[in-house]
Amino acid sequence: MYKFKINEVEKKLNTNLDKGLTSNEAQNRLDKNGKNELTEKKKQSMLIKFFLEFKDVLIIILMVAAVVSLIIDPREWVESLIIFIVIIINAILGIIQENKAEKSLEALKKMSSPMCKVLRDGKVIPIETIHLVVGDIIMVEAGDFIPADARIIECSHLRVDESALTGESVTVEKISDVIDGIEDKEIALGNRKNMLFSSTFVTNGKAKAVVTEVGMKTEIGKIAGMLIGDDNQTTPLQQKLSQVGKVIGVMSIIICIVVFFLEMLTTKGTSDTYLLDAFKTAIALAVAAIPEGLATVVTIILAIGVGNMAKKNAIVKKLPAVETLGSTSIICCDKTGTLTQNKMTVQELYHHTNKKLKNLTEDDKELITYFALCCDAQITNVDGVEKRIGDPTETALIEFNNLYGRPIDKIERVADLPFDSIRKMMTVVVKVNNHYLSITKGAPDIILHHALLSDKEKQEILNANTNMASRALRVLGLGIKAHANKPECNENLEENLTFLGLVGMIDPARPEVKEAIEVASKAGIRTIMITGDHITTASAIAKELNILKDGYRAISSEELQKMSDEELGNQIEDYAVYARVSPEDKVRIVEMWQKKGKVVSMTGDGVNDSPALKKADIGCAMGITGTDVSKEAADMILADDNFTTIVEAVKEGRGIYNNVKKCVKYLLSSNIGEVLTIFLASFIALFGLNLGVPLSPIHLLWINLITDSLPAFGLGMEKASNDEMDKMPRPKTEGFFANKLGYEIALEGILIGVLTLVAYLIGSKQDHIVGQTMAFFTLSSLQLFHSYNIKSEKSIFKQNIFNNKSLNFAFVIGFILQLVVIYTPGLNTNVFGLVALQLKDLLICLGLSFMIVIVMEIAKAFGYKKHNN
Repeated sequence: MYKFKINEVEKKLNTNLDKGLTSNEAQNRLDKNGKNELTEKKKQSMLIKFFLEFKDVLIIILMVAAVVSLIIDPREWVESLIIFIVIIINAILGIIQENKAEKSLEALKKMSSPMCKVLRDGKVIPIETIHLVVGDIIMVEAGDFIPADARIIECSHLRVDESALTGESVTVEKISDVIDGIEDKEIALGNRKNMLFSSTFVTNGKAKAVVTEVGMKTEIGKIAGMLIGDDNQTTPLQQKLSQVGKVIGVMSIIICIVVFFLEMLTTKGTSDTYLLDAFKTAIALAVAAIPEGLATVVTIILAIGVGNMAKKNAIVKKLPAVETLGSTSIICCDKTGTLTQNKMTVQELYHHTNKKLKNLTEDDKELITYFALCCDAQITNVDGVEKRIGDPTETALIEFNNLYGRPIDKIERVADLPFDSIRKMMTVVVKVNNHYLSITKGAPDIILHHALLSDKEKQEILNANTNMASRALRVLGLGIKAHANKPECNENLEENLTFLGLVGMIDPARPEVKEAIEVASKAGIRTIMITGDHITTASAIAKELNILKDGYRAISSEELQKMSDEELGNQIEDYAVYARVSPEDKVRIVEMWQKKGKVVSMTGDGVNDSPALKKADIGCAMGITGTDVSKEAADMILADDNFTTIVEAVKEGRGIYNNVKKCVKYLLSSNIGEVLTIFLASFIALFGLNLGVPLSPIHLLWINLITDSLPAFGLGMEKASNDEMDKMPRPKTEGFFANKLGYEIALEGILIGVLTLVAYLIGSKQDHIVGQTMAFFTLSSLQLFHSYNIKSEKSIFKQNIFNNKSLNFAFVIGFILQLVVIYTPGLNTNVFGLVALQLKDLLICLGLSFMIVIVMEIAKAFGYKKHNN
């Protein structure tokens, strides 16, 4: 399409450049050609997922052992069948949980679906980019990702970063005209200057363009295979736990080999199948001992956790961010929209004198109208719903003009100079009664610098500006310049201006933010304000929100840039407000805090915020006002642009991390208990006291399936505790097993193993099968009771112990299933090799099981006193 004139493109695509497509036509094209999205990597079928559950070497060995057992002794077919059934059930549960995790992550992707502005039915409306069709007319500006391939209709100072497509780091200047001299030749993408390409982004200016290709037919779609990333993000925590699992696995295999030889030595000659029995016991022990499901459990907890965070408006894009959130100690936060309501309202005018909004003169109304003309924002009405598109400051000016000014619909804009962070101004040229007028809007000090005024006049206006800013008003200045003929659109328009006046607006602080900052402060998290606003305005809001407290200072970008890194590093903790900052300043501030060992969260919404968002440990983009570029750079998106959401996300992040630790503690202590029970019995046999095997392969597999997995997932559903934000942030360098976690896991595992063996010894005095039954029931009950110990560091008497429905369900189901196995005729004796326990034996088992609660309560009480001392 780059070879054709724009009117030819219009005909070829059967569209209307002035009104866009109709909604009906757009829907027809969407139904016919599909959505504007890249084809994702083909997902594995349920059957493939099922077979992949059996890829673990130990599972394969166990199945081989079951087959060998069946061949050698067909009479033991029930045991072999049960082994296969348990393995299959475990595989099915694994698939179910994996699918749940996938659905949670897919839901998050949908929630962060990018938006674009499109002209439909003659109105500019925001839509999801996936609903774009060929022929749609799109509007893009600085900070926007290009949503599809498109031919430029008109543009103003447009530059585009096409590095994602071409690899060229230098931005490309774009035009709307046909490219001369190409005739029928094909030219490189980088030279197609009248085209926009999907997944590139606008760095400067704005444009109107018609969509020529969508989805896989775009240039980026043709190389989609290179762009489709790995959806299975592995977090540092998952990698660490995977390594832990491997270490435990190797240790367990060594123990299992030892158990095999011990069993072989102590049972030699007692039966014809003693070798096979020893082999099966060792393999079953390995499967029960190795936490092969640990990584899966952690992934599911993280996925469900970020799903819950999304419901609270914190959309986590990258799973590692969940781990980092709990360590956040500094929040570098933008003021507008995050700490404030982002609902600018005009409060005051300055036109020779300060004026409230009463008794406005015609000159005042003219000033209001000029401000509204120098805006790119729009206020439209779609199906009775008011849509505000563009900068909130500009929508406030337009709304103010609608109330008090003059109609501007019929005034023609003929040229413009868009705002940029270097000039800090924007200019438009309008045609009024056969002559031209350039209107420049921007920061008052910048406008005054370009205005024809005496020093005395400038000082009076600066005093008025300071007066407004001291009351937390955001102030803009306005200057105009008349032209007999249509002027060239360059920066000369902004010289020798006639100063007209100031407008003062306020964006009030969000009512809930002050409390959230206090909550963060109690949690050891300091809030820093970083803003492009005037230092006086920023300080006023910061004082209101208790960010700028006694002992802290505010600093401007000008002062900041005069400081060396060493000076800033020494004084960084003194500053709570940074005003008029540049993108480079933001990166520097983040770096300085990180050098202090702090974990920094940074908020941003513009293209220029992207470097700082990437540099921060947690980059938080704004979901409403944020540009596509900032969202791409961020780790987390705040769907409501609210500071409170960051604090809530930190709380949830801490809770999720703690839940993972609880699950790991539960699974590893349970596995150690299982291994120890078998190992101790085999070890004691060396001294002539042959106790037999306390637990058979089927017993271990069943316990691993029911009382290992169910409570672990229940613990993963635990809500963040109310006192989560009363604790200091977790140090960035803290290991997963810090604070004696590994020590506690080992001790609790030993306790489980010893109590299980005691139950076996008591039962064995009656009969070996009674001993096995008591060991089976005691071990499973110990694990179920222990899940409530791990639920909280507090005593069970100082918490709402039954507030986790998932854990309660796991406990009840686990307990009932153990009773079913023991007391169901046929199932107990023929399948599991157990017997129905007498009431006294059952009570002994329950008493031994409950011992773990008593011991842990004593330990918690001791630990609590020690902590307080």
